[in-house]
Amino acid sequence: MIELFEFGLSGNCHKVRIMLSLLGLEYRSRAVNGGEREHKSAEFLAMNPFGQVPVLKDGDTLIRDSQAILVYLARKYGGDKWFPQDPATAAEIVAWLSTAANEVARGPNALRLHYKFGREINVKDAEIVTENLLALLNQHLEHHAWLATDTITIADVALYPYIALAHEGKADLTPYPQVENWLGRLELLRGYVAMPGIQLRNI
Repeated sequence: MIELFEFGLSGNCHKVRIMLSLLGLEYRSRAVNGGEREHKSAEFLAMNPFGQVPVLKDGDTLIRDSQAILVYLARKYGGDKWFPQDPATAAEIVAWLSTAANEVARGPNALRLHYKFGREINVKDAEIVTENLLALLNQHLEHHAWLATDTITIADVALYPYIALAHEGKADLTPYPQVENWLGRLELLRGYVAMPGIQLRNI
């Protein structure tokens, strides 16, 4: 059975949980004790030398990094829908995965880490990144139902959690109605799962 090594309140872990559920895959959650720094233990570092969650174990295959896990699950279990093989489409999806690892991480995720968990960051820089990201997303979603194609892909799953949790970083989504509508569309999908902190929307 697939095993997911995770933190319960991690948005990066949650995007993997969403993907597993949307694909209808059974898995075993392996809660990692962050308070005791289990993710820095020798046993965990043998799975991921960076000492970060999530890690996915599928038989003899170990995958670290949430974006990489989404690619793996899509290619192995999701067919062409979630990560099409057409080069231009695949490149568009990878660009959004990079956005999840860059702007989303430096913006909404950083603000949430600061206000919810007390991490020291440059708040002004994170606010600027967040505002620019949300404005760009809102503009893009005025003409697209989903980020990369006309149906949901792993691009949407990759960005969803920390945008849906943006209020925990004191980021207001009210000025960005297309972003809120996009969140709502994803939340209506069969197999969607929520996590603590996400406020579900009706569209």
